[in-house]
Amino acid sequence: MREIVNVLFVCLGNICRSPMAEAVLRSKIAKRRLTESIKVDSAGTGDWHIGKVPHEGTRRILDQKGISYADMTARLVSSSDFDSFQYIICMDNSNAENVRKLPGGDKAELLFFMDLLPDEELREVPDPYFTGNFEQVYDLIDAGCDVLLDKIIQEKL
Repeated sequence: MREIVNVLFVCLGNICRSPMAEAVLRSKIAKRRLTESIKVDSAGTGDWHIGKVPHEGTRRILDQKGISYADMTARLVSSSDFDSFQYIICMDNSNAENVRKLPGGDKAELLFFMDLLPDEELREVPDPYFTGNFEQVYDLIDAGCDVLLDKIIQEKL
């Protein structure tokens, strides 16, 4: 029996980018009938929104795309995540630095989401909490999650 692959997306407040990526990747996993093989979660490096549902802008675009975000609430990334997740994917450099400051974080293998999309000029996923551009972020996340899922299948399944 194969080990379950665990993916964690990390952003600042865990209400915009990382839960959007969690929902999108879960949807893609379900379409490929891999829900027993790959699990996805998201977390934030800031504690302002702990326990809250995804941001209205994230919910709106996911609703438009028919993607569920049921049972998703914001949580903080923790040192224990380094033992639980094979893929920890940060949305920007600032959040990667915050993860690295956690006990054991200096040894964690972090990925940057935009490294999945090397042809894009952007090197960080813009934070729509500040930009308001949830459509741009969705397009980046949708494309990046396709690449990520192929990478996981190739490397782990």
